[in-house]
Amino acid sequence: MNVADAMTPREDLVTVELPGTRDDVLEYLQERGFSSVPVVKRTDGGEEYRGLVSREELIERPDEDQLAVLLREVPTVAADATIEAAARLMVEAGTRRVPVVDGRLDGIITITDVIRAIARGEVAVDAAAGEIATRDVNTTYVETPLPVAEREIYYANVPYTVCLDVEGSIAGILTEVDIIDVARVVEGEDHTGDSVAGQDDEWMWEGIKAVGKRYIPTRNVEIPAEPVSTFMSTEITAVPRSKPAIEVAQTLITEDIEQVPLVAGDELVGIVRDIDLVEAV
Repeated sequence: MNVADAMTPREDLVTVELPGTRDDVLEYLQERGFSSVPVVKRTDGGEEYRGLVSREELIERPDEDQLAVLLREVPTVAADATIEAAARLMVEAGTRRVPVVDGRLDGIITITDVIRAIARGEVAVDAAAGEIATRDVNTTYVETPLPVAEREIYYANVPYTVCLDVEGSIAGILTEVDIIDVARVVEGEDHTGDSVAGQDDEWMWEGIKAVGKRYIPTRNVEIPAEPVSTFMSTEITAVPRSKPAIEVAQTLITEDIEQVPLVAGDELVGIVRDIDLVEAV
């Protein structure tokens, strides 16, 4: 099976153009549930592909507004490459999506496309959930303020946290998507003090301030301070160690999720992420 058989073709892609702002991307991520948006630039010679802006960049760099600064380059793949080759590229580059480029942007292939191919049996993964699961699980307490949970997700370098109740049992899952959904870009003014960057407001990210005693505009991404229990998903789908990889992939596609807890009885013993399945291809 080739990349062309699984990718989203250019005519179906939503793109943003340079010059542009973070708000152009945030609209698509929030309203359409995308994880990234390709960036293109119109030139006299036609359309040029320039890179991607993903939800990770928006979360990690809230002070940046211009797409030219927010976009990042990722490896590209040809339409006639195999799905297995695209999967290896995603793992090696640590990216969730790979643009399909042959002089121009032909489409994009994502981890979800690979998972869908596994779920259909078009790409073979001969393993059980327990064999490919990640044993280290990122967790947080259900009453943790959402901005603190966001920092936990950021420092753990994973797109989720499993939320535990007072007894240490699974109560829900919080993902980057849940945070993006309620994040709000705000404008404001701050005093820079004596050439030293000001302290961050409580439960708010702030951009780095310019030096000098003056008031300057700042851009912030504000996250509600309510506990994660307000925003987490409480309908939990878990899998046992013995579940075949193809059935795990089917669960991820059916439930529209990127990871599923691995359990032994009622005990949380690991997590199967979509990237774990892709690594097993």
